[in-house]
Amino acid sequence: MSNPPVAFRERIGSPLVGTAPRLLLLGSGELGREIAIEAMRLGAEVIAVDRYPHAPAMQVAHRHRVLPMTDPAELRAVVEQERPDLIVPEIEQVATDELVRLESEGWTVIPNAEATRITMDRERLRRRAVDLARVPTSRFAVVRSRTEAHAAAREIGFPCLFKSMMSSSGHGMTRVDAPTQVDAAYAEASEHGRVPDPRVMVEEFLRFDREVTMLTLRHYGPDARPATTVLDPIAHVRPGTLYHESWQPERLPPEVEAELDRVARRVTDSLGGFGIFGVECFVAGRRVYFSEVSPRPHDTGLVTLGSQWNSEFALHARAILGLPYLGPEPTTPAAAHVILATGSGPAPELGGLGDALAEPGVRLYLFGKPEAYPDRRLGVAVARGATVDEARRRAAEAAHAVEAKITYPSEPPRTG
Repeated sequence: MSNPPVAFRERIGSPLVGTAPRLLLLGSGELGREIAIEAMRLGAEVIAVDRYPHAPAMQVAHRHRVLPMTDPAELRAVVEQERPDLIVPEIEQVATDELVRLESEGWTVIPNAEATRITMDRERLRRRAVDLARVPTSRFAVVRSRTEAHAAAREIGFPCLFKSMMSSSGHGMTRVDAPTQVDAAYAEASEHGRVPDPRVMVEEFLRFDREVTMLTLRHYGPDARPATTVLDPIAHVRPGTLYHESWQPERLPPEVEAELDRVARRVTDSLGGFGIFGVECFVAGRRVYFSEVSPRPHDTGLVTLGSQWNSEFALHARAILGLPYLGPEPTTPAAAHVILATGSGPAPELGGLGDALAEPGVRLYLFGKPEAYPDRRLGVAVARGATVDEARRRAAEAAHAVEAKITYPSEPPRTG
């Protein structure tokens, strides 16, 4: 591991008086909230940034800013005003080219600016995986028009997947089973990703047995030398295209686990930097295929709030602050199940909490989002069990017991 972006740290000062490391969090959703909490537990000063007010991480950070992070000038302005020690992207909707420029001027981007830019663009990422990391992937093509999309779909074969160039959690992705669906799938992928882009990835539909996330931590060891730790596999399911449920550990044949470990290390080594990476892979029989990677805590990793003493958020905060980690640590059977909105409107209210918490070994994480729309994640139920199956049952029952209602407050929400 070369050129660590952060220095090994043995002491931390105090926030708000200029002696603590200052962390600028670009993206303040539910994952960002947990990053902020864990960084603050370690003494960091956190500024939460997002495009809308009252975002989850803003509710816990030392202070917050609202701005369009895809605007290079706005992004540079907040960096120069806040002067953070660490710039920590938590979402894809960021002006990545500006992050590269800022890093070249001496600012520290987590895990590094180039990794952030590569992983936010499917074409760059897939080229990096194939050409540099040399890991197996599904067949794919990048198209820039409906005509090219039809040709690529015929070449790859049906069914196939159409994916936005910049997206996460399944947004902008469609399974295409016939030529008649190509135009609609191309429109969905090109117009409804995190950022509209005429480039669309057409990908082979793999008939896999399991979709897993390999959380991979690049960090300092107790000897102050850089190290990599790959955690136990996390399995997850997507009834549609969006994350719905995950559990850990997922036990697989030893040779498959060894290959997953190898793929995760090769991909993250090719990207560099410090922090947690969510490396997504498909397992088909004894074969492993790389899918994609997020250079930050992963939504499927919400299960680590129950399965590990140090969650993925605690590990990320520790690594990017330059603090050591011995790892890996024992994993407790646990599962996470999302709590989804069914309607649209402001000020969602969640009920049924007594029933959801009636069984032991269950926790609810309610995200406090100021607005709901269908299938938006409003929370997650995390459960432990004697077995993974028991944990999955507990998490699903708890999540389904929560009822989301839309309320219309008689006065605007407080901004203070």
